[in-house]
Formats: sequence, structure tokens, C-alpha cells
Amino acid sequence: MSASGGATRLKLLEGALRTLVEQGIAKTSARSIATTAGVNQALIFYHFGSVDELLAAACVHGAEQRVSRYRERLAALDSLTELLTLARAMHAEERAAGQVAVLGQLLAAGQTAPALAAATSAGLALWIGELETVLTRLLAATPLAAFADPAGLARAAAASFVGIELYEGVDPEGASRALDSLEQLAVLAQALEGLGPLSQRAVTHRLRRRGGRNAEG
Repeated sequence: MSASGGATRLKLLEGALRTLVEQGIAKTSARSIATTAGVNQALIFYHFGSVDELLAAACVHGAEQRVSRYRERLAALDSLTELLTLARAMHAEERAAGQVAVLGQLLAAGQTAPALAAATSAGLALWIGELETVLTRLLAATPLAAFADPAGLARAAAASFVGIELYEGVDPEGASRALDSLEQLAVLAQALEGLGPLSQRAVTHRLRRRGGRNAEG
């Protein structure tokens, strides 16, 4: 692809994201995207084939940008408590940037548009990958490391975060309480880290036994 073609493609990706944020998916069309991007709308079909394919590519492009924005801060975390503190900051930043509204619209549109569903899933997978990396590292120093599943926890955390982000639109106080509850779990994990070696082994043994009984049931 030529430099000019790459520049046009980038304009369209960023124009699609801006249109979603500023006008919503109901008003997002080839014309509105082209106007925002400052290009001829025929270029949408030349580079992407359809508006849905452009939106799908923009979804992944936007997720890559947002994840890269937080990657260094995630890598610098030293505890689950710090992770929850960062999650609160991310929550505020993403809502202020209009990303929560975009995500909600993409999730809704993906129910009937396979391309958007796949792209939204791919975008969320980028977040999940980052979370799995940091959870694996942070849990390794706790008694939870012996039986916790960082991959599953990363998916649960991502789903919870998405749910809280969308829920805040109708119940801000409830969303805040949900985040408070997650912080309580982080405090519990931090308390386990502070136990002595014998106490940690006792807790780990008890949790393993409990996990074994649950698996048998």
C-alpha cells in the first residue's frame, strides 16, 4: 500500500471512531464518516468494501490505541489494590472520551452484524490479554497463585468492567458500589499476602481442599 493510501486508510479509521463518538452508530454512514475524515466517501468502499467492514477495522484500531495508552501503567503495578485503583482511573478516562458509549453501541449492533461482533470481540481480547499478563504476575506472589486461573479471571474482570461501564449510565451509585466491592476483594488478597509462610500454606491447603470438593460435586 502506498503512503498516501495508508494515510487515507488511517483517516477513515479515525473518522469512523470520531463519528461513532460524536454522532452514535444510528447516524454513522458512509457520508458522515467521509465528512468527518475529510475524504470522498467512495474511498470507504475502495479501502474497506463496506461501512460495516470499516467500522469493524476501526473497532480493532481503536482498541489497540486504548490498550497502548495504559500498557506502561499496567506493567508498573505491584499489587491487586493498585490494579483496582488504575481501573477506577481508566473507568473515568474511558467514559470521558466517549469510549463507553461506543462500546455499548458496538455490542448492540454486533447482535445482528457478524463483522462488528467479531471485531468487538477482537478488541476486547486485546484488553483481556493485557489483564491476563498483569494478573499472572501479581497473583504469582500470593497464596492464590496455586489455584487461580489468570486467563479466566481476566475474562471475568473484562466482562465486569464492561458491565459496570454500561450500568453506570442508568445507576451511577450502583456502579460505584460495584467498584467498591471489587476493591474489598483486592484488600482481602492483600491481607493474604501479609500472612506468614505457615499461615499462607494453611490457607492454600484449605482452599485446595475446598476446590477439590467443588470439582467432585
